[in-house]
Amino acid sequence: MLVLALSILVCAYMAWNIGANDVANAMGTSVGSRALTLKQAVIIAAIFEFCGAFFAGDAVTDTVRKGILSVDFDEVLPDGFANDLMYAFIAAMMAAAVWLTIATRFGLPVSTTHSIIGGILGVGLILEVQHSTSLIDWAVVQKVVMSWVASPLMGGIIAFLSFTVVRMAILDADNPVERSKWLAPILALPTFFVLGLALQFKALKGFFSRAAENGWIENKYDWLPVKENGVFNPWAENAWFPINSLILALAIGTISSIILWWVLRKYDFNNERGGFTGVERIFVWLQIITAAYVAFAHGANDRSNAIGPMAAVYDILSSGGELSPTVDIPLWLVLLGSAGIAIGVMTWGYRVMETIGKKITDITPTRGFAAEFGAATVILMFSMPFLAVPVSTTHTLVGAVVGVGLAGGAKAVDFRVFGKIAASWVASLPAAAFGAVAIYWASGSNPSRISLIIPLAFVAVIYVLWKTKDDEIYVEDALADVGGVESKTQISPTVFELFHKHAEAVEVTVNHMLEAINRAASGKDAAAEIKATIEAELAADNLKTALREKVGTREWKLLIGSEAFLHMLTRQDRIADYAQNVAEQLSFRELYENDEARGLLKKMALSVAETVAAYEDTVEILRDITLSGYTKSGKAELLEMIRKVNLKEHEADISEATAAAFVFSNGEDHPLAAMHMYRVLQRMDDVANACEAAANAFLPIVYN
Repeated sequence: MLVLALSILVCAYMAWNIGANDVANAMGTSVGSRALTLKQAVIIAAIFEFCGAFFAGDAVTDTVRKGILSVDFDEVLPDGFANDLMYAFIAAMMAAAVWLTIATRFGLPVSTTHSIIGGILGVGLILEVQHSTSLIDWAVVQKVVMSWVASPLMGGIIAFLSFTVVRMAILDADNPVERSKWLAPILALPTFFVLGLALQFKALKGFFSRAAENGWIENKYDWLPVKENGVFNPWAENAWFPINSLILALAIGTISSIILWWVLRKYDFNNERGGFTGVERIFVWLQIITAAYVAFAHGANDRSNAIGPMAAVYDILSSGGELSPTVDIPLWLVLLGSAGIAIGVMTWGYRVMETIGKKITDITPTRGFAAEFGAATVILMFSMPFLAVPVSTTHTLVGAVVGVGLAGGAKAVDFRVFGKIAASWVASLPAAAFGAVAIYWASGSNPSRISLIIPLAFVAVIYVLWKTKDDEIYVEDALADVGGVESKTQISPTVFELFHKHAEAVEVTVNHMLEAINRAASGKDAAAEIKATIEAELAADNLKTALREKVGTREWKLLIGSEAFLHMLTRQDRIADYAQNVAEQLSFRELYENDEARGLLKKMALSVAETVAAYEDTVEILRDITLSGYTKSGKAELLEMIRKVNLKEHEADISEATAAAFVFSNGEDHPLAAMHMYRVLQRMDDVANACEAAANAFLPIVYN
């Protein structure tokens, strides 16, 4: 009973780790693109992961009849083999779970499938030596290693091509919203067709198997591809793609496209809120649907990583030491695995979500949709029996995210982050294998020793997590509602949204400067306005510092280089610096007492304020096009606003020249006052010039 209790605890811990790490497969891009808030993503992922694991997983699992370990049950098993295998599986689960905890702690998305394979591979080698038999199927191991390259590469290629099609067909159109209204439903047809097939072949294969066993359908291969000797003729009995499945998938795609077409006809894109343009809002819906599918399919498939070995352990214990080729999975174990995955999603899943959604590349809903579609397509392809390569959802989706990032140029991808992720993939097998060997060797297939080792392993994990808790994000903070369409402050802001916030703070500074100029030029005390200008500049400066630190820590991956962004930020901050300098100049002495000169000064100040307002509008457009995938029409609008800023700066130059000429022509009797006013005019001209320089710094984005 003690061994059973410990194995159940290890199984639950493994299921929790699967939810905590692999949840990023489904929801990372949705959070990164802001299609979903963190809280929404966690809730949706937990629901669909649980439903997939509980309702769509296989009811029967193989023990060691196939897969990494393969035993010929027609021969007599060696004495003590079943008992040793039981402890080996417990060690493999514990080692894989600890490795997943380490990876999740550092926000690294690794494959739970490959982790448990690594653990089983390690103990399999020991069992081969102990029992002088051959257990490991090295052909399967070779396929696993090949998938490290094949799945992310194929995912990246398909995602790159998918986003390129969306960009060329929709985003680069003169009117992207109107184009997407009729083209998006067409693109939705192949998308939902693939999801329809994937849903049947991946997520619902357990359902069709049970349906055939219960007589609900005549033959499961009327809906699922045969396992061997198949043909591509869909009407054949041994079809890789049965005609029933093709028709059902086509029906799903057609109905979904019609619904999307009808929704787009009724949707008012003029009332967009929450930072999305019309085109991105369309792909928000598509991305959420694909993400929900990935979560459901992941729960259905990866549940076996947690409860498959546990089912074998339970069968050996309940049968008195006998090993069966296949075992029925009891309902309580299904519920344990399903609940463990869901709890893992809700408690620690946000860590890996952040890596996939934010740290590899900048994700918009269109990019997120392309990544999810690419991943789903590749997983479907490699799961077919004629390929039968055990690909990782994690590897495939990370490759797809890199693919859509590369569509914006190599600089758009943070290869340092990707390098760390790839290194963790390679380390998964040996790390889990070494850990499993160590635990199995220490246990010695002895109940007393395993009862000591497993609790010590848990204590060690808890201690390490506690020692590194200082930079932890607490669960209540992670699950706080950081989104919602009603308030932008509730949405986790992008770097360019904060850049726009800084531009607004700069404009506030300039407006206070304008008030100070008007009061001083009207002969009134401007001390309060001067102080307000200085305080506003300080607020803008604090925001600049915070934003610079964010970019410096590479929390966001921009579609431009970090150095280029920091240059833009410095240019923008200089506007506020010059505005503060203008206000400080006013405090030095009285202005030149000439009504016409003071009137020209006010006119100059108003012209400068208009230049700053045009610049702030330009930054707002920049913010919007970064959210909407850098559309062709958005870039054209940005270029037009840059030209407007330059024009406003030119008008300010004319005002400054007119005012300066008057002051020098009529200020001979009051040279110090005239010179003082001229300095104020010069500093205001610096404000306008700074706006022009800051706006022109956006030109590389326009022409990229």
